[in-house]
Amino acid sequence: VSSPDEVTSSVRAVNKHIELPKEGQPGNPTRRPSTLCRHPLIMADMEQGPAVPAEASPLLESLNATDAGNASAARFVATPEGTALAYGSLVLMALLPIFFGALRSVSSSKSKNSSDMPETITSRDAARFPIIASCTLFGLYLFFKIFSQEYINLLLSMYFFVLGILALSHTMSPFMNRVLPANLPNKQYQLLFTQGSGESKEEIVNYEFDTKDLICLGISSVVGVWYVIKKHWVANNLFGLAFALNGVELLHLNNVSTGCILLGGLFVYDVFWVFGTNVMVTVAKSFEAPIKLVFPQDLLERGLSASNFAMLGLGDIVIPGIFIALLLRFDVSLKKNTRTYFYTSFLAYIFGLGLTIFVMHTFKHAQPALLYLVPACVGFPVVVALVKGELTEMFRYEESSEVSPKEEKTETDKEK
Repeated sequence: VSSPDEVTSSVRAVNKHIELPKEGQPGNPTRRPSTLCRHPLIMADMEQGPAVPAEASPLLESLNATDAGNASAARFVATPEGTALAYGSLVLMALLPIFFGALRSVSSSKSKNSSDMPETITSRDAARFPIIASCTLFGLYLFFKIFSQEYINLLLSMYFFVLGILALSHTMSPFMNRVLPANLPNKQYQLLFTQGSGESKEEIVNYEFDTKDLICLGISSVVGVWYVIKKHWVANNLFGLAFALNGVELLHLNNVSTGCILLGGLFVYDVFWVFGTNVMVTVAKSFEAPIKLVFPQDLLERGLSASNFAMLGLGDIVIPGIFIALLLRFDVSLKKNTRTYFYTSFLAYIFGLGLTIFVMHTFKHAQPALLYLVPACVGFPVVVALVKGELTEMFRYEESSEVSPKEEKTETDKEK
């Protein structure tokens, strides 16, 4: 879309090369009334004159088309109902993966299946994460500045196509037990890749699945093809929700101190890259991948073909989400049949996200969500623990690291 200055310069160039007949001369015996065109980008008196020369017509048609496109885009203003629906939907979509991902994290911490075992984040990992994230973010920013955005997004689409199918399949798998008929034969399969032979044989991939998982894979593949071809916002959100839920379920903090280090570091990271530079906003708008949840503010007017989106990054869901999931597992370890810290942090997340949306809507500027989420999600549970006299117990809580089958085999070989 051309800018107002570009359009105005082009109009002047056309007028310079077109001599309009003066009043009283043939071709324009009388001056026709002028029409004031109050375009948001251009305000000018548009007069109906004679037919312009053929060589100028294509340029004028191009200018009129550009002007019409600008007017169409600029005319839409989100209604209060549309804005409320968009923000409310984003909040709901953010809460679902946190709630269900936290519940599933309790069972995944006890799983013996290598494909479902969580990845534990240590304090060292937490300290390095903001630095790695900053380098990755700035690297993507440079890539979009140097290389063609079209080709970068094509490669990313293929990458997230595969990841999205696997994540969505894993997300759907538990629900298939309730949907599929009980008499459907559920055969077990195993995908095994090994390296070497004899005693030196080492497992590279050991993935167990069944008929139910294959059905999930087929459904997820349909969503993946839909996303790659159409880039539809619904398909984007299905993949985004799957990524968020898997992240909350399978990324485990080993203790509360590690969670505070991670959230504190990313608090600084988020504030710097949003307020200090335009890097994060630029990458978020250029990055065509399901790394954010979006919802149209013009859904009520344009339906599923709406295009004016509000968005929320997955990092603003997963990062607080893994801390909330840790507090749920801490609640379980207390064996009091209460979920005090989980519900406290969950409500704190709702408060922090609501405050983020309020500030963003008030000041009309992108906001670093972690600026509000981190103090809420950490502060509220800490205050509750302080009041209940369980603060020391909370910070002493350490999750027992599960030993994977591969590591267990290595330890056994060493003992022999």
